[in-house]
Amino acid sequence: MDKSYKAVMERQIEIIKKSVGLDYTKYEIEGIAFDYEKMMNELGFSIEEIKRIQKETGVGDTPLVELKNINKLIKKFSDKGKGARIFVKDEQTNPSGSFKDRRASISVYMAKKLGYEGVIAATSGNYGAAVASQAAKRGLKSIIIQECFDSRGVGQPEILEKERACAGYGSEVIQVSVGPELFYYTLLLLEETGFFNASLYSPFGIAGIETLGLEIANQTKELTGKFPNVVVSTHAGGGLTTGTARGLKKAGAYSTKVIGASVDLRGLHMASDKDFNRKSFTTGHTGFGIPFAVFPDRSDVPRNAARVLRYMDRYVLVTQGEVFYMTELLAKLEGLQRGPAGNTSLVAAFALAREMKEDEIIVVNETEYTGAGKLPSAQLTFAKENGIQVISGDPIKDDKPGERIVIPEDPSQIGYIEIPMSQLKESYINQLIKRLGKSDFTQKEIEFISEEIREDEDSVKNLIKKLREESL
Repeated sequence: MDKSYKAVMERQIEIIKKSVGLDYTKYEIEGIAFDYEKMMNELGFSIEEIKRIQKETGVGDTPLVELKNINKLIKKFSDKGKGARIFVKDEQTNPSGSFKDRRASISVYMAKKLGYEGVIAATSGNYGAAVASQAAKRGLKSIIIQECFDSRGVGQPEILEKERACAGYGSEVIQVSVGPELFYYTLLLLEETGFFNASLYSPFGIAGIETLGLEIANQTKELTGKFPNVVVSTHAGGGLTTGTARGLKKAGAYSTKVIGASVDLRGLHMASDKDFNRKSFTTGHTGFGIPFAVFPDRSDVPRNAARVLRYMDRYVLVTQGEVFYMTELLAKLEGLQRGPAGNTSLVAAFALAREMKEDEIIVVNETEYTGAGKLPSAQLTFAKENGIQVISGDPIKDDKPGERIVIPEDPSQIGYIEIPMSQLKESYINQLIKRLGKSDFTQKEIEFISEEIREDEDSVKNLIKKLREESL
């Protein structure tokens, strides 16, 4: 068997099909179009069955907690009649400490059901620990492949922390440097081991998150008498936001607005060796959030089940410094020491709550476990070691990714940067034009784009025409 990079990449479709146990070709319609809902619905599990599967391994039914002291603080900095109540879904109480257990639970269950001896996941985030934990519970082997180091062999403290977590659950952990090696080694190991590909972006993983949206809707209604007005979701590859939104709809919370939030790392390239250690966040940032929103099928499966433009109503950015500030605020005011991912959306929720009415409800849809490598002290020390300036000031005005982290001086400086949804939708179509080398689409493709970006067909045609003329 030829193990060269070129040969392995040429076999990727065959390898993925064998390792996921799913034939994606049967969902293809025409050109770029495929039947997304058919793909999601053919899993064969109702949401009640997913809840049952997750209960077997202690996943889900996490508490919804009102942040009463933070809500009092918000009222102090809000105009009269403003200051929505914030609740947070404490996903840290899942077995490995994050919502990723929901995602991993269904993938690992399927691997066991289909007779695979083990599972493989390519991830530098919490998903690795989740897969390792769920595999241990189901009696399967696991291999986690992490993109961890720059060319100097220097690893980020947060990723190193996650390596310890994965290894603690009995997983074999393989660490590679930044670049194309990650996908190559994943394919090679899938082929050599015959293990199941516990992809972040398969229908199994996204279906597992739907219970999160369902629980948020039902718990909020039980505690407050109504569904939440807004759910804020940390946005990276799109799975958390997609799954949560689908679950909200299955609970009947059709009017709840879903707002994605990412850490602003614009200007830094995630595949750049130079930029790799100039950021303090390994997930939940624009390096994943924007590319995966506008071109979701860049994942390790032929068709990504995480498609946020179908579900996200608004998209906002927050800064690294604000997240560090909020992490300490949450610990000192609410007694909850949690990791940075959930606190990304909590920053956005804090700023949004000041604009919303006092009788409205915001839910932050996750927390995550923390540890030595995830703490602000470790992250900021690492930033300084890599030449990043850390100062106090106005983060929205003065933050500069890769050069300067600005910590707010008081809560009034917590804000957000709005990214217009129209901008993302245009970028989505531009990506199609760029990657396909064409700007003429069939009627079925127009219908598909309409579903993807939630615009009527005439609007899609006008947008394509506008972008075509601009490119001339």
